[in-house]
Amino acid sequence: MSEIAISVNNISKMYKLYEKPMDRLKESLGLTRKKGYKEHYALNNVSFQVKKGETVGIIGTNGSGKSTILKIITGVLNPTQGEVVVDGRISALLELGAGFNGEYSGIENVYLNGQMIGFSKEEIDAKLQDILDFADIGDFIHQPVKTYSSGMFVRLAFAVAINIEPEILIVDEALSVGDVFFQAKCYRKFEEFKEMGKTILFVSHDLSSIGKYCDRVVLLNKGEKLAEGDAKEMVNLYRRVLVNQYDEPGEQNTTQEETPEVQEEKSTKDQLNLNPKVLEYGSKLAEIQDFAIRDKSGMVTNVIEKGEEFSVDMKIHFHETIQEPIFAFTIKDLKGTEITGTNTMYENTPVGTQKAGETRRITFTQKMPLEAGEYMLCLGCTGYRDGDFTVFHRLYDVCNLTVITDKKAVGYFDLFSKVTLK
Repeated sequence: MSEIAISVNNISKMYKLYEKPMDRLKESLGLTRKKGYKEHYALNNVSFQVKKGETVGIIGTNGSGKSTILKIITGVLNPTQGEVVVDGRISALLELGAGFNGEYSGIENVYLNGQMIGFSKEEIDAKLQDILDFADIGDFIHQPVKTYSSGMFVRLAFAVAINIEPEILIVDEALSVGDVFFQAKCYRKFEEFKEMGKTILFVSHDLSSIGKYCDRVVLLNKGEKLAEGDAKEMVNLYRRVLVNQYDEPGEQNTTQEETPEVQEEKSTKDQLNLNPKVLEYGSKLAEIQDFAIRDKSGMVTNVIEKGEEFSVDMKIHFHETIQEPIFAFTIKDLKGTEITGTNTMYENTPVGTQKAGETRRITFTQKMPLEAGEYMLCLGCTGYRDGDFTVFHRLYDVCNLTVITDKKAVGYFDLFSKVTLK
């Protein structure tokens, strides 16, 4: 009996990208010999194996091919080349509501999905109450699923996937939709599955879950398998990929050859992922010419680890003499809510008079308390001129700030609690 539950062998998935719909039509009708498309490889020669009873995570940046490989494993997509061998009954939760008929009620969809996986009506009858208890959506179970909220959708879909006792469970980021209590219930089920010797394969951006539950991790990047191995090792490598510190085999890291003086002369903001539609305004009597987010090692990056020291710095040039300008930064969530920030006035930092023609650098250094997620950075230089509050230069949502962690907390902030048990 094989010990391998999933074997992925040299899988590639190529999509044809046409410039014009007419090019696609001409090729389909055989009216041209000219190749009117570009080849895009969502996956390129990817191979790995999952042993029975293992929990394996797949991580990588957006567009790395994570969801594509899961769809090929479950048979939703066909590979361009290569093969996948699966030994065991799969239950998959790939996309929100995948396999659900919006016109059917929740109950009807439970039976539909169960029968698609291969269960008889009698077997589903026996599991029905467990599914309903796990989903916990009340009388909505009798309503068409097209009326469900996204949270109700995923609760029912996950309840079906996890309560029909599959031999292999495949999950693609579905848990990010439910509330924290539902997520906790799902992860308890994960642990039960692991104890029962089930095989779990899942994609997640939640590095704390990857580190806690995975026996092994596969790291994808730009459609190729970068590496696989121990969860902690792969998460650390993934962090290097996020901040562009990973060199492909055969590449040379030219930045290491530059002296600090040469690097200082370069514009640091160009090393960040900048917002092309930044909102910029102000009199520009003082102008923010350059800025950076730096990690604890001083490297310019958009990615900061929770709990680690980081800094925000700005280079401001004064076109006019200004008394006691105020330098500030703010961090907002993606909805525009100001989460935190500070300025030199709040920090009681004496700035003094800045003369016309001078250039100053200001650095705010602190520890990152925010929970993992995506945020936006805003910068500003304001002050008082002739008794009136004046905005000299503001940059709203100038770049993104990604916080990563392997320790979860609830809400926006981590209290970094110390727990004592006696």
